[in-house]
Amino acid sequence: MKFYLLLLSFFTLSTLAQGQPERQFSIRGTLVDDQNKPVPFGTVALYQNAKSTPVTGAISDEAGKFEIRSKAGQFSIKISAISYQDRSLPSVAIVDKDLDLGNLTIKSSTKRLEEVVVKGERSQMELALDKKIFNVGKDLANAGGTASDILSNVPSVAVDAEGNVSLRGSNSVRILIDGKPSGLVSFKGGSGLQQLQGSSIERVEVITNPSARYEAEGMGGIINIVLKKEHKEGINGSFDLITGYPANFGLAANVNYRRKNLNFFVNYTASYRNTPGRSSLYQELYRNDTTFVTQQNSTSNLKGQNNNARAGLDYFFNAKNVLTAAYTYRLSKGKRFADINYRDYQSNLNNLRSITSRTQDETETEPNSEYTLTYKRTFAREGHELTADIRYLDNWESSDQYFAQQTFQPDGRTQMIPSVLQRSINDETEKQFLVQVDYIRPFSKNGKVEAGLRSSSRDMTNDYSVTQQAGDGAWSPLPGLTNYFIYEERINAAYGIIGNKARKFSYQAGLRGEITDVTTTLRQTNDVNPRHYANLFPSVHFTYDLPRQHALQLSFSRRIRRPQYNDLSPFSTFSDNRNFWSGNPNLNPEFTNAFELGHIKYFGKGSISSSVYYRHTNDKILSIRRVNDQGYSTTRPENLQSENSYGAEFAGSYAPYKWWKLDGSFNFFRAVTNGSNLDVNYQSDTYSWFTRLISRFTIWQSTDIQLRGNYEAPQQTPQGRRKALATLDLSVSKDVLNNNGTLTLNVLDVFNSRRFRSITEGPNFYAENSSQFRLRQINLTFSYRLRQAKKKPKEGGEGEF
Repeated sequence: MKFYLLLLSFFTLSTLAQGQPERQFSIRGTLVDDQNKPVPFGTVALYQNAKSTPVTGAISDEAGKFEIRSKAGQFSIKISAISYQDRSLPSVAIVDKDLDLGNLTIKSSTKRLEEVVVKGERSQMELALDKKIFNVGKDLANAGGTASDILSNVPSVAVDAEGNVSLRGSNSVRILIDGKPSGLVSFKGGSGLQQLQGSSIERVEVITNPSARYEAEGMGGIINIVLKKEHKEGINGSFDLITGYPANFGLAANVNYRRKNLNFFVNYTASYRNTPGRSSLYQELYRNDTTFVTQQNSTSNLKGQNNNARAGLDYFFNAKNVLTAAYTYRLSKGKRFADINYRDYQSNLNNLRSITSRTQDETETEPNSEYTLTYKRTFAREGHELTADIRYLDNWESSDQYFAQQTFQPDGRTQMIPSVLQRSINDETEKQFLVQVDYIRPFSKNGKVEAGLRSSSRDMTNDYSVTQQAGDGAWSPLPGLTNYFIYEERINAAYGIIGNKARKFSYQAGLRGEITDVTTTLRQTNDVNPRHYANLFPSVHFTYDLPRQHALQLSFSRRIRRPQYNDLSPFSTFSDNRNFWSGNPNLNPEFTNAFELGHIKYFGKGSISSSVYYRHTNDKILSIRRVNDQGYSTTRPENLQSENSYGAEFAGSYAPYKWWKLDGSFNFFRAVTNGSNLDVNYQSDTYSWFTRLISRFTIWQSTDIQLRGNYEAPQQTPQGRRKALATLDLSVSKDVLNNNGTLTLNVLDVFNSRRFRSITEGPNFYAENSSQFRLRQINLTFSYRLRQAKKKPKEGGEGEF
């Protein structure tokens, strides 16, 4: 009996012991490189022994910090990160308390200089759950290009023939430079980025579902262009010389000088470009049971000089306080000459009725100034900081255009009507003042609250007139084409965010409120259109860390697209007097609810991220084309009832061998657009996709070859469809001068296939359009890096922020 009671007691205690979960302990640490800078998104795997599979693991955050939960025992740890050497900790013992490993240094895998300083080479693409980072310098094809060229090859981003930027198929995207608005994307939208030399750009950040920390503007998300700037001791920098065909000559200098508490930086680029372009239009007009056909062909050359100077200084009062002042001046001068030829037929292409020739001669000047003052204060507790920013933009643009037009009989010699000479003068100004304050305060180990205020004021004017010369030489205004447009915008915003983490689960919830006042005025006709609206924009992000270096994130945000200056200005472009583009003063803002589920996986030789997303948009803004009885078209933005967009996106990088690296992305989406509020025929349900792949080979020592391919599949639109687009770029790069210099030869659009083609249909017309705003480009770039051996930073990273 005693034996059975003893056996029963032992069995009961064993069962209870098995039912009790083992106590979990925390293993913490921070990954840093050999310059004591954080290494984000590195993988830390915990092994039972050297030959086993990982028991668990974690991914370091943007500050390099990681945390692993595990039971007690004897383990080994393996650390890996892209472009860094693996590191192992063979014996890690967890006994009865949490373990803090402190700073764990991992060495970069590539030596850039012969000195003892070792510089890590970042991957072209870095992945995070809430954004993707594209390091511009590592894509060889970017050498000698502009910011617009660079964006056209960023995954999920597309740039059309007019320079308009879209993200995941949405043309409502907010473009920032160094996290703030810029005059480059003011008057001309994304096309203004053609004036920014790519050599001054360090990286591009794509944020597809922003939190309440960011402006609510931009339905598709935010593209943030980060310019080069260093904080290293001594003098350092980079220099570029560019030559190319068609004519592309440029130079760029990015120089920093750091001594103790003062850091001075200068960025200067100068370029001269001749950008040839071509386009064609075939249109059928149906009127009175007769078909009228127009064939239109045009060629253009834009010769432009761009100067961009940016200078500033950082003054470190101490390790916790820094004041940054900067001034940017841009001056662009352009000369455009275009030749448009119209051939008009009746019934079929065998019945030519007339030939019209029109030329455009434009001179354009664009001065642009930006003033910034930023103060940042960090407190004793890590992550506790205050930032204040003041920014003033003063932009101006002057355009003077002459148009000459002649119409001939089908023989091309006999003039049908007298020649016409017209002149268009367009003066635009912008003044914007922005104040922003952001505050972050941790309240626990992983918890923090954020809050901020933002106020912006923007005033824009457009003095526009078109005149025509009479037979006696006098100039007289054309009816309806002379006015003075005034745009006044005031936006005040406040936001709050709270976030925390418990074991493998973290969350962030935020709310942003914005009050908008916009008034447009046509002075001569006294048309005043005031708009006032106040809105709340919530955002929520949930993240869960899975075993074996996986993580999931579910996010939601509400976004707005406000009609901007160009969307509202009623003035029409006049270079093509048969096809006009203008804004719509009655346009309303569109609102989007965006949902996204993302996944990220890091492994030894690369990483991959995937996401599925859904966007519901009310009052969708799209351009609608209409044609009158004379065959003249007008295109302007309109509010369509709604759009539902679904998609899946995959992006990753992989290095199968040391000499071969791959970066790629793939995006598949469906968009259902309903414009029945305008016309029952303005509806579409399209499935489309686009992909991008970069393959880079190191064939000899310090010599790389890169192939970059892009493909955009056909896509239905409410008025027709866009055809497929495919391009291939080739680049060769070699390091010279003891690896301090690099020669890069690239051929952009090898097959000259970057043509934007579309079909547009209406009740009385059918049109096919093809345009190519940049022909094949060949560039040779020489880059020289000037760097001084860097002093080891003091504990805590004095002066770094």
